[in-house]
Amino acid sequence: MFGMMRSPSQTYSTVSVDAAVETASPHRLILMLFDGAIAAISVARIHMNAGEIEQKGLAISKAISLISSGLQASLDMESGGDLAERLSALYEYMVQRLLFANLKNNLATLDEVYELLTGLRDAWAQIAPGNQQAAA
Repeated sequence: MFGMMRSPSQTYSTVSVDAAVETASPHRLILMLFDGAIAAISVARIHMNAGEIEQKGLAISKAISLISSGLQASLDMESGGDLAERLSALYEYMVQRLLFANLKNNLATLDEVYELLTGLRDAWAQIAPGNQQAAA
């Protein structure tokens, strides 16, 4: 039973993340989902290169969860119109590519999804509330 206890640093990290989520704006929460998925893919890449199959699978599973249960689930399909539909399809594509990358140990496919997520994250960050620039 004692082997399952968290270390103080793990507990602090969990509390810190929980507090950040509780106080974040909806816009910031989406950035956190992007950041988490991007980080999980980076970790998966490290494990894939090291031949650590179980850890690679766990990291890819985390990225998939953040994309499908986080980013895709947060889309407002009713008022989001064509953009929401296109993003939903793109998120589904990313999930399929991550499944392929996991099955085939394909670094190029991990990099493809990483680049897609990074591009979307950067675009989302540009539309941050209060970040609009005056029209020229």
